[in-house]
Amino acid sequence: MQATTFNPATNRKTVAVNHGSRVEVAHVDATGYIARLWFTFPGWFWQHWQPDRPVNQSILKTLILHITFDGAPHPQVSVPAADLVGVGLAQAGNFAAEYLGMSSGGFYVAFPMPFRTSFKIEFENCDPTVDTEVFLNVLYQVVEALDEGTPYFHAHFHTGRCLGPEPFSIVSVQGTGRYVGCTVAMQGEDLNYLSFLEAPEHVFVDEDWDRPRLIGTGLEDYFLGGWYFREGTVIGPNHGVTFKDALRSSVSMYRIHAADAIWFQHRFRLDFASPWDAERLRPFRWSSASYLYLDHLEAAPEVPAADRLLCWLRTANTDHQAIP
Repeated sequence: MQATTFNPATNRKTVAVNHGSRVEVAHVDATGYIARLWFTFPGWFWQHWQPDRPVNQSILKTLILHITFDGAPHPQVSVPAADLVGVGLAQAGNFAAEYLGMSSGGFYVAFPMPFRTSFKIEFENCDPTVDTEVFLNVLYQVVEALDEGTPYFHAHFHTGRCLGPEPFSIVSVQGTGRYVGCTVAMQGEDLNYLSFLEAPEHVFVDEDWDRPRLIGTGLEDYFLGGWYFREGTVIGPNHGVTFKDALRSSVSMYRIHAADAIWFQHRFRLDFASPWDAERLRPFRWSSASYLYLDHLEAAPEVPAADRLLCWLRTANTDHQAIP
């Protein structure tokens, strides 16, 4: 089955999502699972059919996707478009991985998303000035019933500023489930600085809460790279580097855990923390989207206001503005 923004009565393909608005673009009452979600929208590139419209790649960050399952009071997915698909720096970068990607102007997510009675998809435009229109196609499978214990997909967004020495946490949840991956974007406040990549993952699971069960050897190592991603961008089915600019201290990454999903019975947390002495570290900005399956419906963390979403110091607007 399909949910789409195409309206056969009017032949209109899109739904308008003007700045300051939150619009429902799909609602299905059934039992089954979302198999693939694809969408795109203008505003981050020059529109030849509307040449005077403003262009600002910040709309990649300020357009929020919300997905709610089974009539829950709050969404289970609330993530900026850029972070959800792995381009959290709000800089266009084409790549096609197995479960997510930015495919030459289109955006897709292919994690299976079960629902027992319904799902609802909304877009919220938090941008202060840029209006947009959303094209959306959702392919979903209808079934008679889901297996007992089938978990729900969740996506959690977090962002912040880190002074360097302290840990930063990209996800912390209670309950039973499994962690299946994340996207992380980072930018140093100083130019030509990537030492924030020294921070390995610290994974806390169930009773191993005061002491991590897993500790890695570096942040880029967690994303299956090395030496601060010495050879630049790389795209794999389940891990990759979608953007790297060493001079401007910017990098965005994704990693999906499939056979290596991290299962938990009671609780789960993933932090990144540098072992370096504080005087060797500098402040940086970061944002992340984490993907989980939980045995219950949990509200996704609330997405912060636009001024906190637009945390980057250096962002390229490729169609009309050189990066500073």
